[in-house]
Amino acid sequence: MKGEPDSDAPVEVVLFDLGGVLIELGGLPELDAFAGGGVAEEELWRRWLSCPWVRRFERGQCDADAFSRGMVETWSMPVSPDEFLSAFVAWPLGLLDGARELVEATRTHARIGCLSNTNVLHAERQWTEFGIADLFDTSFLSHETGLVKPDRDVFDHAVRTLGCAPERVLFLDDNQINVDGARAAGLRAERTRGVEEARTVLGALDLHPR
Repeated sequence: MKGEPDSDAPVEVVLFDLGGVLIELGGLPELDAFAGGGVAEEELWRRWLSCPWVRRFERGQCDADAFSRGMVETWSMPVSPDEFLSAFVAWPLGLLDGARELVEATRTHARIGCLSNTNVLHAERQWTEFGIADLFDTSFLSHETGLVKPDRDVFDHAVRTLGCAPERVLFLDDNQINVDGARAAGLRAERTRGVEEARTVLGALDLHPR
C-alpha cells in the first residue's frame, strides 16, 4: 500500500527526535497547568504541535518575545509572557542516561542524524550545555530548516538531503502524530519514549547490540 515503507529494506540512516527520546523534558505538568489543567497528554501534544505560535517560533519566524506574548494570549494562560518564557527555556533538562552511548553504538550500523522541532532557545542549550553537537552526522532542526513535524515536507526534505530512499530511513519519535507523519512520507518510524524503548527498537532491527 502506498505510504507504507518496505519493512525488508535495510536501514541506512537512523534519525532521532531529541526531546522525549534522547533529552529529558520536564515541562509537561507546567504546560498542562498553562492550558487550564486536566488535559490528556496526547491532546496536550496535539494542541502544542498544531498551535500557530509554536509553529512560527519553531520555524524561526518570530522572536521569543512575540512567541511568549502570543502563547499567553492564545492559550489564556494564567501567567505573564515573561513567566511563561522563563519556564519554557528550562523545559529541556539534559541528556537521558545512556543517550550518548545509544547513539554512538548505533553509528556503527548506520548513519546518524536528528530531526527535531526546536527553537533558538532550546537548541542553544542542547548544543552547548548538553554537548550534543558531536553526536550526529546530520541535523534537521526546525528553526533552521523552517519545516516542522508532523508536516510532510519536513520528512521529504530530510530524505532528499540524505540522498537515500525513504524506506531506508528509520525515524524515532516520542509523539505518535509525528510517527504517523513520517510513515505517511514513506519512512520507517516507531514511537519510542526514552532510551530503553529506542534501544529495544534498534536492537530488533540489528542496529544496536541487544
